[in-house]
Amino acid sequence: MPRLVLARGEAGRPDAHAVVMPTSASRKAILSKAFAMIEAATCSAVERTRRLRERAQAAKGIVSELFDSAALGGTLTRSELDRGTEIVLAAVTEVGISNWLAELWRHDAGVYEHTLSVSGCCAAFGGRIGLSRVDLARLARAGLLHDLGKARIPREILDKPGRLDANEAKLMRRHPELGATLLTAQGGFDPEVIDVVRHHHERLDGTGYPDRLKGREIADLVRIVSICDVFSALTERRAYREPAKPAEALAIMVQTAGHLDQDLLSAFAPAMLGCEPFVL
Repeated sequence: MPRLVLARGEAGRPDAHAVVMPTSASRKAILSKAFAMIEAATCSAVERTRRLRERAQAAKGIVSELFDSAALGGTLTRSELDRGTEIVLAAVTEVGISNWLAELWRHDAGVYEHTLSVSGCCAAFGGRIGLSRVDLARLARAGLLHDLGKARIPREILDKPGRLDANEAKLMRRHPELGATLLTAQGGFDPEVIDVVRHHHERLDGTGYPDRLKGREIADLVRIVSICDVFSALTERRAYREPAKPAEALAIMVQTAGHLDQDLLSAFAPAMLGCEPFVL
């Protein structure tokens, strides 16, 4: 945050975001500088908001096309997938995860918003723990693709306003297999990403699906996306419940010690609660 610092003598500049003026400066000069800084910050904030909304809309369009292609049996366009990944990374880098999620949640949360929410959380988390640029892009891309199998689930189930009955839930639980099969059939996708698509609903205690993986059978990339998926689901609006606040969602996740990696969850919490942009 920009700051105006009044310094005596030859005091050094406190940091790159501080504007330093001598205490001997006139009241008029100090106020003039302060108002100029406020105006500049306001203009900058307006521009960031404009870019954020443009990025969110562009990303939703890309995810919509990916899901449409998957539903119709078409080929996923890798260049568009890469562009969507870069949009998410750029947005979260500039404005932080809280602003990215707030922009997504301005509309009714559905499959597309959830997909972008998970990808954004992946980007924020990966940036916080210092992943390389390549690994960070792979993680954000996995977030974009993790629920792709839902493109093959009937819309009346996806859009049902209440809880699913037993048969509907059974069909919904097929989406990890459907998504992984689709990516494998097309070819050209990282095995680690396909692993995320198939196994993001596995749980450490072996109670997940579809393969009942347990403990170290679940890869780290899958564990990270699983955490982001659960956090996003808890903090999104649903017809049958109010969204949890980030701190409430994290508290719920800590209680499911047998499901999620608690070490990764401990590292994930500051990324969601700090809500500050990171630097790639």
